[in-house]
Amino acid sequence: MDNAKLKWIYLALLSLIWGSSFILIEQAIKGLDFVQVGALRITVTAIFLFSVGLNKVKLIKRSQWKWIFWTAMAGSLFPVFLFALAQEQLDSGVTSMLNSLTPLHTVVFGVLLFGVAVSKRQIFGVLIGLVGALVLIIAGANFHESQNYWYSIFVLMATLGYGLNVNMIKKYLNDVNALAIVTGNFVIIVIPALLILIFTGFFNDIWHNEAMQKALGYVVILSFFGTAIAKVIYSRLVQISSPVFASSVTYTMPVVAIFWGVLDGEKLSPYQVLGGVIILLGVYLVNKKAKQKEK
Repeated sequence: MDNAKLKWIYLALLSLIWGSSFILIEQAIKGLDFVQVGALRITVTAIFLFSVGLNKVKLIKRSQWKWIFWTAMAGSLFPVFLFALAQEQLDSGVTSMLNSLTPLHTVVFGVLLFGVAVSKRQIFGVLIGLVGALVLIIAGANFHESQNYWYSIFVLMATLGYGLNVNMIKKYLNDVNALAIVTGNFVIIVIPALLILIFTGFFNDIWHNEAMQKALGYVVILSFFGTAIAKVIYSRLVQISSPVFASSVTYTMPVVAIFWGVLDGEKLSPYQVLGGVIILLGVYLVNKKAKQKEK
């Protein structure tokens, strides 16, 4: 299958997988704290990846390992902790809508650090997206007074990491096998994650804590699909398309996430929905030029 068709299949798969990951995180933090969720997610993902991709690591050149390190930090290590921390206070649907800022940050970093040309339409799209984020946060703070919407900052920090990560993959690792990139990332971060997990007392408590055992099941599902498989697909998608096209998976992720959230009893105010729509409008304007180039 040619790349023009394949990229849309990858985009659909990622939308379904990552759109479902927010509700899995929310279920996991009912039995684990955010540090345990993040560290466990990395550790379990590493087990999956090493079983199938460790032999691919040799494809990474010595000069490329510094970029493997930085993509591991920006795209894997910090975001898993930041999202888990944010969802201790924010609903999964809200978190997914804030995550839609990723394409906007992809453009910002592309312009500032990677010499990517930008149009006035894209600049306008970035500004609209930021307005949408403010509407979403302010409306949520008024509608859900029991939730601390300052935790939105952690989602914004994670999306900054994602925006930086996708640009680095495209510019410095575009010729590296996708499974090799992701496995290399986890070679770097698995030991720190495992040490953190040991330090939290997870291995002592899990044996007699039913809530933790249930949460472990959610993290295993999240790690296998939402991290291991999805990251390989995403790295390949970046390579066969463009950074902005790949990050536009955030168009449809919120739809999936909100669907699961509603089933779980979450509620959104009309103004929150409006904020999400404004964000997606900004993403559309940012992405429009890239789509025209790829035809």
